[in-house]
Amino acid sequence: MSINQLIFRNLKKNIKNYYLYVFALVFSAALYFAFVTLQYDPSMDAAKGSVKGAAAFKAASVLLVAIVGIFLLFANKIFIKRRSKEIGLFQLIGMTKNQILRILSVENFILYFSSLFIGTFVGFAVSKFFLMILFKVTGVEGISKLHFSSEALIQTLIVFSAIYVLILLTNYIFIKSQSILSLFKAVSKTEGRMKKISISEVLIGVLGITLIVSGYYVSQQLFSGDFLTMNELLGAMIFILGAVIIGTYLFYKGSVRFVANIIRKKKGGYLNIKEVLSLSSIMFRMKSNALLLTIITTVSALAIGLLSLSYISYYSAEKMAESTVPNHFTFANVQEAETFTKALTEKDITYSQKNIDVIQIEANITNIFEDDAFLDNVDSENAILPIVSEKDVDGTNLSDGEVLFTGTSDIIQKVMPMKDSGKIELLGSTLKYEQYLIGLEKKSILSWQFTYGGIPTAIVKDSVFEALKKDLDPSISQELSTYIGIDVTNKKQLEQANDVFIQLGLHENRLSDSQLVSIMNQKSTMGLAMFIVGFLGLAFLIASGCILYFKQMDECEDEKDSYTILRKLGYTQSDLLQGIKIKQLFNFGIPLIIGLSHSYFAVQSGWFFFGTEIWTPMLIVMTVYTCFYSIFGVLSVLYYKKVIREAL
Repeated sequence: MSINQLIFRNLKKNIKNYYLYVFALVFSAALYFAFVTLQYDPSMDAAKGSVKGAAAFKAASVLLVAIVGIFLLFANKIFIKRRSKEIGLFQLIGMTKNQILRILSVENFILYFSSLFIGTFVGFAVSKFFLMILFKVTGVEGISKLHFSSEALIQTLIVFSAIYVLILLTNYIFIKSQSILSLFKAVSKTEGRMKKISISEVLIGVLGITLIVSGYYVSQQLFSGDFLTMNELLGAMIFILGAVIIGTYLFYKGSVRFVANIIRKKKGGYLNIKEVLSLSSIMFRMKSNALLLTIITTVSALAIGLLSLSYISYYSAEKMAESTVPNHFTFANVQEAETFTKALTEKDITYSQKNIDVIQIEANITNIFEDDAFLDNVDSENAILPIVSEKDVDGTNLSDGEVLFTGTSDIIQKVMPMKDSGKIELLGSTLKYEQYLIGLEKKSILSWQFTYGGIPTAIVKDSVFEALKKDLDPSISQELSTYIGIDVTNKKQLEQANDVFIQLGLHENRLSDSQLVSIMNQKSTMGLAMFIVGFLGLAFLIASGCILYFKQMDECEDEKDSYTILRKLGYTQSDLLQGIKIKQLFNFGIPLIIGLSHSYFAVQSGWFFFGTEIWTPMLIVMTVYTCFYSIFGVLSVLYYKKVIREAL
């Protein structure tokens, strides 16, 4: 028999082992080609131009290469391990390792590039779907069409050819390093059984849980005032990252086995069939998979966390715009406001206008900070505040000596928490006014140009305002003195008014702004970030889910003889399957729960920098991720069910 005939027969004979490998290849090629096609699609010029996302796409494509490469190398490792006995037989009949490597390389070449061709076609077909999603989330108006990019094809071929070379190299190392005896034992290798937990393993388990909990605790204190300098903040972040990652590894290395052993001891060693198939397997296999599970958990947490934060910002776009642009249109320049209102009148667009006089005053606000520790890093005795009169704020009625702060953001309250009452001093050039703070309100009455992006606005009695206005400190700039807010009366005309605002070029001036423009800018920026993070998250989700699925299939094949024995002892398929379901709940559930927990505490520590809403966007992201992730657990149970059914 010639080598070519042997290759053809091997392909036909091992087709049942190939389908997983083919799936991994087709999926990886489709995902990568679809993503790269977006980079070179002409209709993407509008999206990349409006949100400057070309660099982001290039960076994401590099990360996608890493995810796809690791996934394919792992799939190949499972594939070559399954054929270890066949490779051993080839050596027994006198074939050299180089001849065996040649056979495997040709087989791999046929499979690899055939799958790459199919995957490229699939990626081309779904690229329009991804483009439609991108246009939707970024708010870009464009027509998505199927576009085949030769540049994307060349880039895909180069990347996957490089991965193919790496696969050949790993196969070469595997074959050269294995003896005939080790090849016949490769499939049946399992982690060595330990009769009892050692003291060191107990310490590792306790240390793992302690590190994770300490990382969580520090993350919640990150912006509470305990870390005031940049060096302290950086040190705390490094500690959180190190503690959580190392703690996760030690958790898988010792904590899971330690907890499982406690449960087993409580039962006095009398385990039913479900506990034997689930608990015992978890104890003896999770330790050997500690590094893999740590990587999967950490990257899953990163993907969920980043997607949650970008979605929080996207979801909060309207409320964020209202806090920085309190009216439909805001102006700090009277001439620009007159130009805009004249254009609105010509278009028969009805509107209302509000003018507010604003002055900048030096103030001593030392007494209203919750924590005195902030005083070392904040010049609270010479803070510059925007001041307005109560007569310009509807629904405000102050008594003598009272002041009200409005426009206090979540960021300010988290980084520098203030009391809702306390004495403050307003300082003019020669006069000093002692006032008493009576409350903090979130609603903004001035645009970001007057509040420098987040400083609270002080509302005072009109008499105090007029006195301060006559006693302004010449050293404090009063460049912005009048805030003009314009609201369109008929909401149906708002988009038309916004078009007028853009046509006049007012959106390019820093002294004027529009709520709709602000919302569109934030949604376009965060929409692109959300799309890229979501795409990479999907790639990693499927890759990690497949890796765990492949691992379970591999373990299932190792345990097939045990299922045969148990079936002969009288246990039914239902008995065995109950234990398998619990086992898969642990195998897939533990990394998922730990990943969700990591991402939750990460998001909780700094979500307020990204938006005003946390629970709805975060829970949506976590729910979607959990649903997709659970699919692989269900597939694993179905595969076990098939093997158990065939055990007799």
